[in-house]
Amino acid sequence: MKMEFHQLAGFPNVIGCIDGTQVPILAPSINEADYVNRKGYHSINVQMICDASHMITNVEAKWPGSVHDARMYRESNLSRKFQEGQFDGWILGDRGYPCLPTLITPYPNPAPGPQTTLNRAHSRTRVKIENTFGILKSRFQCLRGLRVCPERACDIIVACAVLHNIATLRKEMPPPFDPFLEEEHIPQMDSRAGQRMREHICQNHFN
Repeated sequence: MKMEFHQLAGFPNVIGCIDGTQVPILAPSINEADYVNRKGYHSINVQMICDASHMITNVEAKWPGSVHDARMYRESNLSRKFQEGQFDGWILGDRGYPCLPTLITPYPNPAPGPQTTLNRAHSRTRVKIENTFGILKSRFQCLRGLRVCPERACDIIVACAVLHNIATLRKEMPPPFDPFLEEEHIPQMDSRAGQRMREHICQNHFN
């Protein structure tokens, strides 16, 4: 997996790309306001991680649309496992996440040279999760808008992720899709340990 990611743009030690995607639903009768996302419609916010072949390696579908991506990750089992050292590698996220020793985000204001080179490689690698969302939602048009209760919607989303992986393993051609444009994210405060790790990567691999 690391080799496949490295071949994309030279970013080392990557085991996945992470992001959240909003799946529209009908307004629920309970806690309706919690499901209104930043764009003003009701949704489930779904956290996914993919590999370089668009396989979904982790999915968490349980959060109302108003919940931010960074909180989903912070409270996920995946975050705990990373903190416990269960994985050998990093995941790449956008500026909606804080830069952490195991979750690398791009420089917010890169200087010319290695920082700009790192950001370019980061973008060319992390685009895999955006493409995965596009393929998934093209394969399963129902994810453009589910007319069911939130609990049922979460089950359907996970089922679609599993079926997507089966189709990918069978090398079925994905339907044509336009790159799925996700909503803009609120930049998070980077941890000092994350900043040090990003600088270590920058100086040792992109200098």
